[in-house]
Amino acid sequence: MTEKTVDLRIDAGWIIPVEPDAQVFSSHSLLVRDGRIVALPPTDQADAWVSREHVHLPGHVLIPGLVNLHTHAAMTLLRGFADDLPLMTWLQEHIWPAENRHVSPAFVRDGTRLACLEMLRAGVTCFNDMYFFSEAVAEAAVEAGMRVAAGLIVVDAPTPYAGDADDYLQKGLALRDEWIGHALVSFCLAPHAPYTVGDRSLEKVATYAAQLDLPIHMHIHETEHEIQLGIEKYGVRPLARLDALGLLTPGLIAVHAVHLNADEIRLLASHGCHVAHCPSSNLKLASGFAPIAALLAAGVNVGIGTDGAASNNRLDLIGELRLAALLGKGVAGDPAALPAHRALRMATLGGARALGLEDRIGSLEIGKLADIVAIDLNRPATQPCYDPIAQLVYSAGSEQVSDVWIGGAAIVRDGRCQTLDAGEVIARAHVWRGRIAS
Repeated sequence: MTEKTVDLRIDAGWIIPVEPDAQVFSSHSLLVRDGRIVALPPTDQADAWVSREHVHLPGHVLIPGLVNLHTHAAMTLLRGFADDLPLMTWLQEHIWPAENRHVSPAFVRDGTRLACLEMLRAGVTCFNDMYFFSEAVAEAAVEAGMRVAAGLIVVDAPTPYAGDADDYLQKGLALRDEWIGHALVSFCLAPHAPYTVGDRSLEKVATYAAQLDLPIHMHIHETEHEIQLGIEKYGVRPLARLDALGLLTPGLIAVHAVHLNADEIRLLASHGCHVAHCPSSNLKLASGFAPIAALLAAGVNVGIGTDGAASNNRLDLIGELRLAALLGKGVAGDPAALPAHRALRMATLGGARALGLEDRIGSLEIGKLADIVAIDLNRPATQPCYDPIAQLVYSAGSEQVSDVWIGGAAIVRDGRCQTLDAGEVIARAHVWRGRIAS
């Protein structure tokens, strides 16, 4: 294979590389060799390369694969199970009891396969997960051909997965050792929340994170009730407690981060922490409105997550893009507070950066892995098209995703997933519905 021979050439109406920021390349081609992007020439110059496969998408926009920075993938099997309830009622009286009855490797594998099918068809190529039986999460993601940051969950309470915090850590770290180096799988330490993990366990998490260079993925300041619990038990707000325990580092992904005062925003910024913004979940559980514009202004890196399907109820990151942009404007009282290009950057390079993967994914740059999403803008809802970035964020729907490549491999073609049997995945979901409903 010569330097002018490539595996894949995609001719597109537009390419939004994300880096450089806010740029659009019109009538350009994207060339892939050995799973990586090798060139982004104008289409009228792309014939200088010989391609093994040539895809014509003149009405489409190409973007980097979307990164879902926070989800509980297996909870697709609890979608719609306990709706319209406050967070603690939802968790303590419905979700946790159901999980204690039903969660198993088979539950997690089947639920994660359903989540992967949904996310792939909506343009998500990488997801950051937090759930039990992480080995089943990793197996399902690899079967689907998706990238996953598998969360090594830690709580102090016993579950069907582990008996105590030490058991969770031992199982999680053994799993990491088994899968380390896999092209599609990375890991995060995932202590659930300040109200479910004690000081001793959090100190161990901080130690392992530093020794193994692992991100920490944790629900933080999701509700005012959580903050009040922290003050009553520990005498300080949860974020201050985490700071004292050494968890505020450039590896921390603070999920939700809804209730932050100005000092706490500065604290996150000063430590280089990241935030996973989950707008739909925050609205559905009435948790509040995260101060995203203020976080961005302070220099905090923000990504976007769907949360689990039990509290959203969709794993549709394109929908989250639009909502994040609109809420960012509304909360800040400024229509320019969160422009479309910034929202798209959050859902791609922002998520990749939080996971420590920004050198590999998150933007369409020469040398990076070819994680690519094609979105058909030649639909009534996205015509006429003056600005492809604005059209994507404010007008497009996930049903307009036509093709997805991960590492240059075609995972979705013409809206059909190539790696998972949709009928079989949905049939398994029906089986679980029968068990759980009964």
